[in-house]
Amino acid sequence: MTPEPTPSQTIGPFFHDALLGEDLSELVPPDHPRAIRIEGTIFDGAGEPVPDAMVEVWQADESGRYADPADDPATFSGFGRTGTDADGRFSFVTVKPGFVPGPDGSPQAPHFMVSVFARGLLKRLNTRIYFPDEGESNARDPLLSSIEDARLRKSLVARDEGGTLRFDVRLQGDDQTAFLEL
Repeated sequence: MTPEPTPSQTIGPFFHDALLGEDLSELVPPDHPRAIRIEGTIFDGAGEPVPDAMVEVWQADESGRYADPADDPATFSGFGRTGTDADGRFSFVTVKPGFVPGPDGSPQAPHFMVSVFARGLLKRLNTRIYFPDEGESNARDPLLSSIEDARLRKSLVARDEGGTLRFDVRLQGDDQTAFLEL
């Protein structure tokens, strides 16, 4: 007799039905004066798009402050969630976060924290998105500068594609995105 998988053993393509009832991809309205767009694609180990993944971002506001539960709900939450489309694509509209202090108090470069949930993963994958126009800040960022492999460091920096930031996530393979243990 073959044992049946339990929910803790596998994650299936149920995100769209179970977790994505509300579109949280616009953290600010698209017409916000400092709105930025982040677009990307989730790729599996074979380089194929993942059409049923879920991507979450959370970030500080423009002044480097994270939302607090005591804040007015109408203020900037810093949290977004969206699913990938049939071609594995996702996008968010938000603002560039400010500098936040690191664990030792030194400033971290502006970044987004990202979680990816997808079929075949038992746990979410965590990574960050850094900004391509923050070269000096990125070089001093405690986390980013701790990554010795230049290719992995580069995998955490978005590309500017004419006003849109591009950040693809590769789950496995030679071009795998750097993932973080939390």
